[in-house]
Amino acid sequence: MFEGFRRTRVFVGEVEINLVVGGSGPPLLLLHGYPQTHLIWHKVAPRLAQTFTVVASDLRGYGASSKPAGLPDHSNYSKRALAHDQVDVMRQLGFDRFLLCGHDRGGRVAHRLAIDHAACVEKLVVLDIAPTKAMYEGTTRTFAQAYYHWFFLTQPAPYPETLIGGAPEAFLHHHMTRFAGLEPFMPDAWPEYVRAFSDPAMIHATCEDYRAAASIDLEHDAADIAAARKVTCPLLALWGGHGIVARCFDALAEWRRVASNVRGRALPCGHYLPEEIPDLLVDELLGFFAD
Repeated sequence: MFEGFRRTRVFVGEVEINLVVGGSGPPLLLLHGYPQTHLIWHKVAPRLAQTFTVVASDLRGYGASSKPAGLPDHSNYSKRALAHDQVDVMRQLGFDRFLLCGHDRGGRVAHRLAIDHAACVEKLVVLDIAPTKAMYEGTTRTFAQAYYHWFFLTQPAPYPETLIGGAPEAFLHHHMTRFAGLEPFMPDAWPEYVRAFSDPAMIHATCEDYRAAASIDLEHDAADIAAARKVTCPLLALWGGHGIVARCFDALAEWRRVASNVRGRALPCGHYLPEEIPDLLVDELLGFFAD
């Protein structure tokens, strides 16, 4: 996977971020979601690298990036902290301004990055999410049953860590295959996802990601609303037409509440767009970034 890409690690303050870089042209940063790593982009990165300098990193707490213990207020796993990591990574690679695409948790980091570091982001793509605040406030029974992990992972440590750690592969299998099956992740990515997620430090760190989302991240989002701060760069929202976001939320309407220039649509897939429909996703990205 990622043939022709350079693998490296970048120190950014208190953590070290693992990433791959490949291609040439305008810089494009790709951010993965839970419970995966940068490998989620392995089907799309080679084609994107024909047009862009592609950077695919592991978020703090994920994959081979550093996994510090969570602080009492979860601030070191806030989307603000994770976004700052990625801005520092791009600057150290020589990119002060870049295109940005995030899936799932990576989309939430990308949303925060585009607000806190607006001058850095030329265009933003978010995949299969609505804004965090909107999703919590719009919780229904259907959403809560499907996204039970939003509430389970936020329980105080070490409760979820202990239960997941008892059978990490079984948890991963249930979580990732209930909507898409196993096929999109086979044969190469799945063993790597299992290997990475079997690390107790990653289990803890990813719980901290969700604890931050249910606390300090919501405070940051509320402050943005109070100050009328929005994403100002062009934003493309894409989501799986067969997924929970499509069923439970008006994604375009919610993104238009927090961003000033929004377009988007549902695509024929579930949650894991980069692995379920890689060619269609690349076509969407190329069209948006070229416009």
